[in-house]
Amino acid sequence: MPVKAFDHSKIYNLKESVSYAQDSVVSKIIRKKEAGNLTLFAFDRGQNLSEHTAPYDAIVEVIEGKAKVTIDKKEYLLQEGDFIIMPANIPHALEAVTQFKMLLVMIRG
Repeated sequence: MPVKAFDHSKIYNLKESVSYAQDSVVSKIIRKKEAGNLTLFAFDRGQNLSEHTAPYDAIVEVIEGKAKVTIDKKEYLLQEGDFIIMPANIPHALEAVTQFKMLLVMIRG
């Protein structure tokens, strides 16, 4: 059952904490702090985040499904349990090969 807020000192299941929506990308913020952010995403098959840059490192951990991650024009195929670090100020993009869910960790500094 999806949750509406993430409280301290409570156990959550990443796969169950965000739901798919047809032809959409759904995001749910776990924590947003000055030092960085934790955000859950659910991508319907074929959905993407177009190429962009971020001023800080971003770590993608796939928690369900498969995704193509492109970093500086090089493609990587990730599946459940895989993670990759997208370095700051380098162009990157994401595309759902299947429906997939990910945890995005952004670290500032």
